[in-house]
Amino acid sequence: MQHIHAMTSSPRELSPGLVVQGIASSMSLKDFKLIAFDMDSTLINIECVDEIADAVGMKAEVAAITEAAMRGEIADYKESLRRRVALLRGVTVADLEQVYVERLRLNAGAEELVRACKAAGLKVLLVSGGFTFFTDRLRDRLGIDFTRSNMLEIASGANCGELTGRLVDQPWGDICDGEEKRRMLLQTCADLGISPKQAIAMGDGANDLPMMSETGLSVAYHAKPRVREQAMVAINAGGLDRLLEVVRPG
Repeated sequence: MQHIHAMTSSPRELSPGLVVQGIASSMSLKDFKLIAFDMDSTLINIECVDEIADAVGMKAEVAAITEAAMRGEIADYKESLRRRVALLRGVTVADLEQVYVERLRLNAGAEELVRACKAAGLKVLLVSGGFTFFTDRLRDRLGIDFTRSNMLEIASGANCGELTGRLVDQPWGDICDGEEKRRMLLQTCADLGISPKQAIAMGDGANDLPMMSETGLSVAYHAKPRVREQAMVAINAGGLDRLLEVVRPG
């Protein structure tokens, strides 16, 4: 795969744990109109599918698939997600709520960065290979403008309130993978009447690379090596708001 951006300089460490390459020395949030976040392990501290699996004693099996997918070692992300969701059969809505309340935390600096972006006039997009159960709650909590994620099917009848191990088809398809993240970012830019180069994309895994390749600024957050290598900014230590050391809020 080619590098995401034509690099005009070799990587340099601005300060410990913050690496930049191929970007202007002076940038402002006001240069941008949209910021797109991945959810799991980027905006939040967990991989939701792994923590849900813990409720049925399948965390190790599911986490192994997740890790391979995020490293880019599984070519078919959709199939990897279907395999993981199938293992969640029997998990209850109460289990999902418990994950949200007890395990899910915003990563350091998330609220500060979203607040700064909104103050500068940026719209906020959350695009995730995770689930609407969590993205809807984060949307409401942070005032996020747009979301795209996957919907878990919940049984009715005798097994009411339990996951079936399947995903619900949505108008745009059944699974939000890397290509759908890219498509959603481009569609959102078109709807806003802006160029993708006026957007920022932040992620940590291989399925974030397609959307990151389209934007004017790509940011890797505590990311897999392949993502760090290709991003214009790599935050390897500290919180999400370290982006404000590169892109001034004013």
